[in-house]
Amino acid sequence: MRLGEFEFNHPVCSAPMAGVTDKAFRLLAREQDCDLVWTEMISATALTYNNARTRQILDISGEQQPVVVQIFGSDPAVMAKAAKLAEEEGARIIDINMGCPAPKIVKNSEGSALLKDIPLAQRVASATVEAVKVPVTVKIRLGWAASSLVGAELAQALEGVGVAALTVHARTREQFYAGKADWNAITEIKNRVSIPVIGNGDIRDPEDARAMLALTGCDGVMIGRGSLGNPWIFARTTHLLHTGELLPEPLPAARISMALRHLSLLTKIKGEKAVQEMRKHVAWYTKGLRDAAKMRDAIMKTQSSAEMSQVLLQYGQSLGLENA
Repeated sequence: MRLGEFEFNHPVCSAPMAGVTDKAFRLLAREQDCDLVWTEMISATALTYNNARTRQILDISGEQQPVVVQIFGSDPAVMAKAAKLAEEEGARIIDINMGCPAPKIVKNSEGSALLKDIPLAQRVASATVEAVKVPVTVKIRLGWAASSLVGAELAQALEGVGVAALTVHARTREQFYAGKADWNAITEIKNRVSIPVIGNGDIRDPEDARAMLALTGCDGVMIGRGSLGNPWIFARTTHLLHTGELLPEPLPAARISMALRHLSLLTKIKGEKAVQEMRKHVAWYTKGLRDAAKMRDAIMKTQSSAEMSQVLLQYGQSLGLENA
């Protein structure tokens, strides 16, 4: 699978997730052998207005390339301008979000709302492709609802205007993130286009990734919710695909240590506001561990990164973890 100057053999990718896949998360994913990382989705309109928070989301400085910058919008001219700005900031691959199901996104005819208007989706993609020299990819869903499965039709339309690759989340917008992902639909889309297709949906462990590749023939896999509090899934999946060996899941000590490292990275990047953002990550890292609920209550009361770090350290010690 080739995207511009980059070539991959069944890449393991980190899905773009709002409020999750920031620079700190991407750095951790990279350390865990993730081949392709995505930014959080970026509003094309906000980017063209030079919104400060949006500029922060776009910051990919100092990161190993490629980092895929994902933008969303429904105005072709605005998308073209935003893509140029992203390219100027160092984006080597630009992705268009045509799959986000959030009501606040679709009410503006953006994200998965474009599944209901293939001609507009095609114009958005065409304008973006023409505006930049780097590859443009698109993330789609199967359709708005089960009664309107347009994934294959949309995929062909996007390929026709020069889109370099597609990521297919094998659910409809109506499903949001519920129900079972339809991997067979990925197969259909893969068979209808000649550009690379990355499969997404219900990859919770490395064996799921291997099964998706075998069933669908897709060119790569994208992992979203399965990576929450679990960046090891990228290294374990890559190792399984390359060697056939399934590495063990991380021990509790490793989970606490990774939470502490995540906190440290996030604090360096965002300062003390990292404390609030880190709370959800701590919950994910410690899910299922002994007495985790009590520890999370203490985490919610912390007001500084030093306090949060201390709570994590004490929790690790209570579990008898020498290296926590």
